[in-house]
Amino acid sequence: MASMKIYMNDGLVDREDAKVSVFDHGLLYGDGIFEGIRLYDGCVFKLEAHLERLEFSAKAIMLNLPWSREELTEAICETCRANGLRDGYIRLVVTRGEGSLGLSIKNCDSPRLIIIADSIQLYPEEFYENGLKIITVPTRRCNPSALPPAVKSLNYLNNILAKIEAQHLGYHEAIMLNDQGYVAECTGDNIFVIHKGKLITPAASAGALKGITRDTALEIADKLNIPWEEANLTRYDIWVADELFLTGTAAEIIPIVEVDARPIGTGKPGAITAQFLEAFRQVVTQDGTKL
Repeated sequence: MASMKIYMNDGLVDREDAKVSVFDHGLLYGDGIFEGIRLYDGCVFKLEAHLERLEFSAKAIMLNLPWSREELTEAICETCRANGLRDGYIRLVVTRGEGSLGLSIKNCDSPRLIIIADSIQLYPEEFYENGLKIITVPTRRCNPSALPPAVKSLNYLNNILAKIEAQHLGYHEAIMLNDQGYVAECTGDNIFVIHKGKLITPAASAGALKGITRDTALEIADKLNIPWEEANLTRYDIWVADELFLTGTAAEIIPIVEVDARPIGTGKPGAITAQFLEAFRQVVTQDGTKL
């Protein structure tokens, strides 16, 4: 069996040879950025949007990207082709690169590019059919004034702590509140409420990542003529929602049927959520970059 190929800075290497220095600031301090991107039937979904967000994240943390968008596009496609993928998940990582011990970035002269393309373990199909049960966890989302949630950085410890709390109680996903007590997002997904025919989701200012799938859901809402808004949501707003769903690169659009032991709506995936999921699965190969 051929070894998986990983793209490292200038080209493809075998998985066993894909290594970074112990002095890389991405390893030492979580100093870097990433994108998680889906590949559907040979089409890299929303690649331009992902690369734009990568560029914005890089600018926000003052990380110079020496690769053009065209070069990154070709590197991503080359990695997928080398691994014979038609469907899967792409992890695009840029670290600050090798430097000296200490927080200063002055000696980090060469950012490191890493591209991994592999199959992905999705939620079981039964969760899309029957819905997912989640909880709210104690760990709060980092204040946006400390680290803007729009920056998709390598430091995910805040989310990991919340994920640990959820998994220890037997749940796959959990809601994180911000320091004001409003709903921010889940540990790896954005959250959407449907209440009295309106779609509502937290804003980035509440601590939510500006997710690519989140944006796609808002585009779908426009196509379905469903009004939507960004607003502060409390746990009460979640509990009394008519329908609830999460969005994310891995999760796609997944219905939520219970939060904190309270059934959402009828306790089964709702009709509007089903419309969103159907529309999403139709659009995934229409808005992307062919290999």
